[in-house]
Amino acid sequence: MNTRQHKIGSGFGARSTTLDVLQGIDLTGRLAVVTGGYSGLGLATTRALTGAGASVVVPARRPAAAEEALAGVGGVEVDELDLADPESVRGFAARFLDSGRDIDILIGNAGIMASPETRVGPGWEAQFATNHLGHHALVNRLWPAIARGGGARIVSVSSRGHQLSGIRWDDPNFANGYDKWQAYGQAKTANVLFAVQLDALGRKAGVRAFAVHPGEIITELVRHLPKQEMVDRGWIDEQGNPLDPSFKTPEQGAATQVWAATSPRLADMGGLYLEDCDVAEALGEDAADELTSGVRAYATDPGDAARLWALSAELTGVDAFAPAR
Repeated sequence: MNTRQHKIGSGFGARSTTLDVLQGIDLTGRLAVVTGGYSGLGLATTRALTGAGASVVVPARRPAAAEEALAGVGGVEVDELDLADPESVRGFAARFLDSGRDIDILIGNAGIMASPETRVGPGWEAQFATNHLGHHALVNRLWPAIARGGGARIVSVSSRGHQLSGIRWDDPNFANGYDKWQAYGQAKTANVLFAVQLDALGRKAGVRAFAVHPGEIITELVRHLPKQEMVDRGWIDEQGNPLDPSFKTPEQGAATQVWAATSPRLADMGGLYLEDCDVAEALGEDAADELTSGVRAYATDPGDAARLWALSAELTGVDAFAPAR
């Protein structure tokens, strides 16, 4: 278990917004990459970072939609990227590296949730591929730009949904029976383990990584869920209005990933899972099965983090830290 997983008294909380956590922070001259930075939490994140002076590159599966959503937001550049397509990841990374710029912040925000069974790339399960493998390949391909300046931060957007499943080591692509929520849970656990191992590998270069749970927010992430399922879960009423008082606004939900990317309080820290703009508490082995605050031990286990990194490198063929041959 990661024993550093304890609250640090950040002064912020569940209702803090991006404006709150960026108070007094000047990002002028900094460059951020925000995947999916044109809708929901990603759009709120892009607006917040540019508002604090950063330049933001938004890789988008739908560039035209991104351009439209970001119209009027200064300091933004849109490029094409489909995280589920290895060649698209390769192409975006090559174009960015050719620009010669350094990356100060990378937020892996794009993702899908509880989608119907779908195969992408060489037969990968779509949630594992989009939420995790695509970001693994992207960060590794962009590593020269990330490491060059020193001091970069990588934020892997996970979820409390990681508590639904650890990594299915014997069948990560659900070849033997598909469950949309188990697949989502595995992908979100992978997001946490990715940050744990990336932080361990990257800290010598001054790069630190964090995973975050943004909270519950009604955004386009729910597009694969039937309305009746959301009604039955008590998320919305029959008219589509949110019912759960714990749900956040996009600006509140984006606050934790913006805080992770910019807060001086996190200097010399990394490999941690954050929620509500603070470090989350580690859950004990005897924690109840229901979704709750905190992070499961299997999601921060260093051995499993290294094992997932090796598996991801094997599947994608990309590992910036592999010994030179």
